[in-house]
Amino acid sequence: MDYREEIRLLREQLKEESYRYYVLDQPTLSDYEYDMLQRKLAKLEQEHPEEITPDSPTQRVGGAVLSGFESYEHRVPLESLQDVFGLDEVRDFTDRMSEALGDVSYTLEPKVDGLSIALEYRDGVFYRGATRGDGRMGEDVTENLRTIRSIPMTLPEKLPLLIVRGEVYMSKKVFRELNQQRELNEEPLFANPRNAAAGSLRQLDPKIAASRKLDAAIFNLQYAEGKSFASHEETLDYLRSQQFKMIPYKTLSDFSDISREIQRLNEEREELPFDMDGAVLKVNDLAAREKLGSTAKNPRWAVAFKYPPEKKYTKLTDIVVQVGRTGVLTPKAVLEPVRLAGTTVTNATLHNQDFISEKDIRIGDTVLVQKAGEIIPEVLSVDVKQRSGAEVPYLLPTICPVCGAPTARDPDGAAIRCTGAECGAQLLRNLTHFASRDAMDIDGLGPAVMQNLVDNGLVKTCADLYDLKAEQIATLERMGQKSAENAISAIEKSKEAGLERLLYAFGIRQIGAKAAKTIAQHFGSMEKLMQASMEDLIAIGDVGEITAQYLLTWLNSASAKDLVARLQAAGLSFECKEKMLDNRFAGKTFVFTGELTRFDRKAAEALVERMGGKASSSVSKKTAYVVAGENAGSKLQKANTLGVTVLTEEEFLAMTEAAAPAAEQPFVPDAVQETTAEAEQTSLF
Repeated sequence: MDYREEIRLLREQLKEESYRYYVLDQPTLSDYEYDMLQRKLAKLEQEHPEEITPDSPTQRVGGAVLSGFESYEHRVPLESLQDVFGLDEVRDFTDRMSEALGDVSYTLEPKVDGLSIALEYRDGVFYRGATRGDGRMGEDVTENLRTIRSIPMTLPEKLPLLIVRGEVYMSKKVFRELNQQRELNEEPLFANPRNAAAGSLRQLDPKIAASRKLDAAIFNLQYAEGKSFASHEETLDYLRSQQFKMIPYKTLSDFSDISREIQRLNEEREELPFDMDGAVLKVNDLAAREKLGSTAKNPRWAVAFKYPPEKKYTKLTDIVVQVGRTGVLTPKAVLEPVRLAGTTVTNATLHNQDFISEKDIRIGDTVLVQKAGEIIPEVLSVDVKQRSGAEVPYLLPTICPVCGAPTARDPDGAAIRCTGAECGAQLLRNLTHFASRDAMDIDGLGPAVMQNLVDNGLVKTCADLYDLKAEQIATLERMGQKSAENAISAIEKSKEAGLERLLYAFGIRQIGAKAAKTIAQHFGSMEKLMQASMEDLIAIGDVGEITAQYLLTWLNSASAKDLVARLQAAGLSFECKEKMLDNRFAGKTFVFTGELTRFDRKAAEALVERMGGKASSSVSKKTAYVVAGENAGSKLQKANTLGVTVLTEEEFLAMTEAAAPAAEQPFVPDAVQETTAEAEQTSLF
């Protein structure tokens, strides 16, 4: 078979299976079978790079890291809806419609709590997409939208131009998993799926957006060149035929039916895969919509019914404490079960001792609770009138409830921490952080596998990971020989991660990925870092006294010295992989914008940092240079307005000549970027 035909057939098969899984929820292939087809396609495209197209399944994940988002002007404005807050207001709306139109048919659908987007297709191929913004101007987030599997890259009918409107959201299941991971890493939790979806869609790195497993559902046809429709219902049926995932709807006429459906949606909202913050009622007839028109803010032919947030009183029966990865003690309220927003709530976060003291929360109190953002239960207040005198004030313990070590309050915050270096409660979180993507990037050792390793006594410190054998991992629950071998391979590969990643992986307080990189570049090796004094550390830019003290305390601890010795014996590299080259850009900030053709943006930004400078995503008076590629937009305009020096790609390359020994090759101008789809693809299942 001709390779072109083989590529075409593979793409069609992968596209069909993706549609069946993400839209119809009826997959026909196993995870392994899908991955093998994707890998086969990626291999063919690597062998024949001229055949790679933007709509290929291998291009779903990847692309250069963006320096910012360009503006996008919506061809058809993405209007917002008028909110109504009671069934009497819904009745007022339907009465107005009947008075203006006579007999009226409506569509009613759940209002997905996500981020509104417009998708543009040209000749049946996804061309670009943008956020709603103010309804007229949004942000072009095309590369991130490409990573969303439920958005089709090609359509069955090749209209010259088709624009649809939908909602990007994070499913409840993915949201829970993401917050569980962030809790393990002691990162701030997302308040609700909408915040998580919005933050994920606006990531400048498409690979991060892809890792968040976003979804998208369509609810409106904005523009269709060469097609005409009589009703909203017809447009939705058409879009469904084009393989879009659609928001479910019902067509209704009587107010009594509308009222019942609004109430039914509220009662069954927990069964929906997405978070819902209301119900949308629209006039079905498109000609009637044209007749009614819009106000300056909203269309007259639709309203959004908003469900009031539920708040209920219940009894706080106890306060329990969890110990986090960095030893932080977090209090949690144990509640008498109460039904809120479709679920039974039995626990609520109490944040810290200051929160408890400020609200005077006591064990035995009657408290008012609600779900923050309809997701996370929180205590709003105490009903002091219900107190009997038997309520017990609460103070966080002075010894760790897990290991018995003393606890201490942070001098710079409200957190109270366990001081025990070997606290068992911190072990799983420490291990998971050590293996995480931005740390040692040990693929295959997620929280579930780590929990298995800990429970079976195979790992007690991160150094133990490097003593593991494939046969030990293979005996764990849900782990086979192949998975075990892959895990061992990933562990072995992590030995070359370098000092900057290792420092971050240790989980030292206030040493994030950026600080770890700065420190590693300054000292170059673990040997030199271990000899550093307080003065040496605070002499580094961006490292303050508190951070330096935390690092110095860790470096001088017996447990840290033992850990470093074990890791060195295991063969880990203690050298910085991204060493400083020189300081020619010290104190200077660069911004890259437009389509860069001579080099990779991420590599260029890394090179700037290795030469003492900073890379930023926004232009300000403090910006020293803007490097502009083709089709540079608002950032170039702002640079010219502020009088910032603008460089071509060639001028930037000239500034970086002889920046490093030839063997290091920080980046290769004019190099053809290899397809990395095989390595970076996200599994379908």
